[in-house]
Amino acid sequence: MLLKDFIPAPDVQEFVQLYRIVHLKFEQGQPVPFKAYPPRPEQCLAFYPYDTETVEYKNTGKQVKNLPVVLYGQFSEVTHRMIGNNFLVFQIIFNPGALHRLTSIPSAEITNQYLDAETFFSAEIRTINEQLHYAANYKAMIDIADIFVRSLIKKQQKPRLLIDDACILLLKADKKFTLQQIAREACLSPKQLERKFKERTGVNPKLYERIIRFDKAFRLKNSNPKMDWLSIALECNYHDYQHLIKNYKDLTGLSPAAFHEMENNAPERKFGLSEGYYS
Repeated sequence: MLLKDFIPAPDVQEFVQLYRIVHLKFEQGQPVPFKAYPPRPEQCLAFYPYDTETVEYKNTGKQVKNLPVVLYGQFSEVTHRMIGNNFLVFQIIFNPGALHRLTSIPSAEITNQYLDAETFFSAEIRTINEQLHYAANYKAMIDIADIFVRSLIKKQQKPRLLIDDACILLLKADKKFTLQQIAREACLSPKQLERKFKERTGVNPKLYERIIRFDKAFRLKNSNPKMDWLSIALECNYHDYQHLIKNYKDLTGLSPAAFHEMENNAPERKFGLSEGYYS
C-alpha cells in the first residue's frame, strides 16, 4: 500500500508541484471508512484507473460519483470521500496559476467543484486513465503523467506573469506576507491583485494564505502526533493557539483535536499511513 508524493520531470516542474499516488486495497466485503478531505492549497487533476470514489460535500450533503478522471479546483470546505476496495488515485497537483495558464479556465469557476475532467480535456483523458490502469508499476505511471503534461505545455494558453510567481511565493514561503507585499511582488495594485489572484487560484489571497497555514498545521500534526498544539500554532505562524482553533473551525467546522480524531479513522490509517509534509 502506498501514500507518497513524487517529483515530476524537471521540464514540467514549472507547472506541476508534485504527483501524489495513493493506493489502498481492502479485502472484498471489508468495510472501508470515509476520508475527511480537508481544504489544502492545490488544484488537481485526479485519475482513478481502478475503483472511483464518491465525494460528499459535508455542508450540503451533495454527492458526486463514478467519475474516472476528475478536475477539482481550490477547496475551502471539507468533503467526505468514500472509496472502493481496490483504490488507486494518481493526482497531478499543479503549481498555483499553472492550470489557468495551461487551459485558460478561470479558477474561480472551479472553486469547491469536483468535475468530470473530460469536459475540459476531451476524450484523450480517458486514454491516459487506461494507460495508468495497465502501467507495470508506479514509475511507469509517473512517466505517463510527464508525457501528458508535456502535451498540455505544448498547447499552453497563457504566458507566465509576475502574479504567478507571487502565488507560488506565498505557497512556499516560511513567513507571512501582507497583501501589500504580495501586490508589490506582482507589480499590481491591491485591487488588481485580488482579481488576478482569484483568476489563478480560485480564492482571494487572504483565504489562500489561511488555507496554506491550515495545511501546514494539519501535516505537522500528522507528522508529529505527540507535538502539542501551541507549538504547532507558533511553528505555523499563528498568533497563538486560539488563532489556530479559529482557523480550524472556519475551514473544517471542528476544533483541531476533533478533526484529527476523525482523520485518524481515514482509510490510509488502516495501513499505518498518514499525510505528512510533501516529500
